[in-house]
Amino acid sequence: MKTLKKYDVVLLTEAKYINPENVNWYTDQVLTEDDLVKEALEKRGIHTTKKDWADPKFDWSTTRFVLFRTTWDYFHRFEEFDAWLTKASALTKMINPVELIRWNMDKHYLIELQEKGIPIVETAFIEKGSTVTLKELHEETGWINTVIKPAISGAGRHTYKLDPATLRIHEDIFQRIIQHESMLLQPYQESITQKGEVSHIVIDGDYSHSILKKTKEGDYRVQDDWGGTVHPYKADKKEIELAEDIVRTCSPVPVYARVDLMWNNEDKLVLGELELVEPELWFRKHPAAADLLAEAIEKML
Repeated sequence: MKTLKKYDVVLLTEAKYINPENVNWYTDQVLTEDDLVKEALEKRGIHTTKKDWADPKFDWSTTRFVLFRTTWDYFHRFEEFDAWLTKASALTKMINPVELIRWNMDKHYLIELQEKGIPIVETAFIEKGSTVTLKELHEETGWINTVIKPAISGAGRHTYKLDPATLRIHEDIFQRIIQHESMLLQPYQESITQKGEVSHIVIDGDYSHSILKKTKEGDYRVQDDWGGTVHPYKADKKEIELAEDIVRTCSPVPVYARVDLMWNNEDKLVLGELELVEPELWFRKHPAAADLLAEAIEKML
C-alpha cells in the first residue's frame, strides 16, 4: 500500500529552530528567513511544514519534497547526517537533488570546478591520515599567510588563519583533525579584510541578488557567528555572468545556489565557495527572492 503524501514540501532545519523558547537576534533571523519561504510556498497552495532533519518520529515518505534550509548542525554530526541522507533520499525527493548535495558537502568540488575553467582561490588539499606538518606544507606551497579549514565544514568551524609566527600554535589541532578528516590550505586573500566577500544568489539558474559580507575589525571571518556584517551590494555584469556560469556548470542545475566570490591577491575575481546544501540566502534583505524560489519549486511540483 502506497504512503499518502501529507505535505508537498518540508523545510529542513535543526532542532533548536523548532519552536525555540528564547529567541535572540540570530534565531530571529533564522525564523524570519524560513517564514518568508514558507509563506511564499503556501500562497501558491503548496502544503508546507518545517521539521528538524534528525526528527526520529517523522515519516519522510509523507512529503513529496524536502527543502534544505537551516540544517546548520550537519557538519558537526556528519556521520549521522550522512546516514539520514541515504535513508531519507530513498523515501522522498530533495531540493537540491541529493547527488548535488553529496558533491557539494565536500570542498574537493573546487578542483572539479577549476578543471572546468572556473577561477578559484588557490587550494591545496591535505588528505585524511597525512603526516605532513604545517611547516612542511608552507614550505611546499611557498605560501606565507594562509587559511586552513576542513573539507567538510561550515560557519567557520576549525578555520584558522596562519602565518610563520602561528604555525607551531596550531600544529596540535591540525594533527588531531587531519587524522579524521581532510583539510584544505589556501593563501590568505587580503581583500577579505579590505573589500569583503560577495555572495551572489542564483535561483533556477538565474541571478537574483547579492550581499556584501564584511569581517569584524581584527577578524578574518565574514560569518555573523564571528561578528561579520552584511551590507547591500549591486553586482556588475561580470560578477553576475560569472556567478551564473558557475552554477550552470553543475549537473543538474541546482534550484538554488549561493556563489561566494572575492578578489584574490592579484585583484582577480575568483570563487571562494559554491553553496548548494543549506546556504543562507538573505531573503530578509530581498524578500522577492523567496517568491522566485517558490516559483521554481512550484514548477517542480
